[in-house]
Amino acid sequence: MRKRSLPKPTEAELAILNVLWDKGPTTVREVHEELKGERKTGYTTILKLLQIMHEKGLVQRDESSRSHIYQPRMGREQTQRLLVGDLLQRAFGGSALNLVMQALSTKKASQEELAEIGKLLKGLKTGKS
Repeated sequence: MRKRSLPKPTEAELAILNVLWDKGPTTVREVHEELKGERKTGYTTILKLLQIMHEKGLVQRDESSRSHIYQPRMGREQTQRLLVGDLLQRAFGGSALNLVMQALSTKKASQEELAEIGKLLKGLKTGKS
């Protein structure tokens, strides 16, 4: 039997996950309130997306009260690793070097970001991460 892969969220699902990661366990109404300024999405659309996300295993739902409470099943970093890993394989043939080079050539990194990247690389080189 084939191992079921972790679901990859769509752009709209990522927007919802960002609200859940920032606010913690949240109702549909609260998610809608957070997103209505940046997206022209109705309440029922957010509700349907959260229901789909629940079916996909992206969120957990607490049904103990009248207003269901949703929270992400995976943390932000775990989801980012999943998405980057998928992108690394599909777009860069598994080459971390090509991924990093494209990322750094697409958007200029600040001095602080470059310093953090340097620390990370030094830690990887010495076996400390």
